[in-house]
Amino acid sequence: MYETIGLWVAAILTLAVFSFLYKENPLYRFAEHVVVGSSLGYTIVITYQRVLYPRLVEPVFLHGESLVLIVPAMLGLLYVTRFFPRIAWLSRYPMAFLLGMGMGMAFPYDMQAYILRQIQATLIPLYTPGAPWYNTVGAVVIVLGTLAGLIYFFFSKPHKGPFFGFGSKVGIWIIMIGFGATFGFTVMGRISLLIGRVQFLLSDWLGLLH
Repeated sequence: MYETIGLWVAAILTLAVFSFLYKENPLYRFAEHVVVGSSLGYTIVITYQRVLYPRLVEPVFLHGESLVLIVPAMLGLLYVTRFFPRIAWLSRYPMAFLLGMGMGMAFPYDMQAYILRQIQATLIPLYTPGAPWYNTVGAVVIVLGTLAGLIYFFFSKPHKGPFFGFGSKVGIWIIMIGFGATFGFTVMGRISLLIGRVQFLLSDWLGLLH
């Protein structure tokens, strides 16, 4: 019985979300609020069970150990001051701490992933003895495309002449191809989600597909 009720609830909420394709309506807003509210409630429970209780409540309040954890706990409580206008300025301290720590921890990883790895990917041999010809063509395209994209963003010199002028134009095409591939990948992911929902409605709910 519970599976049947859950199936009908999921189908009704799915149709309510799809109703936005016609226009915004109370049914869609209800489904939106249900998704946001249930996600927030689930996140709060999981955060308490997997983070707050084992890493704060249990070691500090039950065992009396790791009292230093009271400091980050107090910083976390300062977020609640956002709901009180007179002391809302206190929430800036945990925000500043979180942003500073996050940037400090993420910077070396982002440097490695988005800069050093990209540079390493272009430092490849253009020709490898015994390799198929298309490997050489691909290596040349990668190197020249990267250089053309960098030339387009080089604004210290006018984009004129055979080198900077032609290179910047090629760089525009390379960038547009990259943006198009990224957009196509995003659309493909959204279409996959749509197909999954349609299959759920036709197969699991209505039983029209087997």
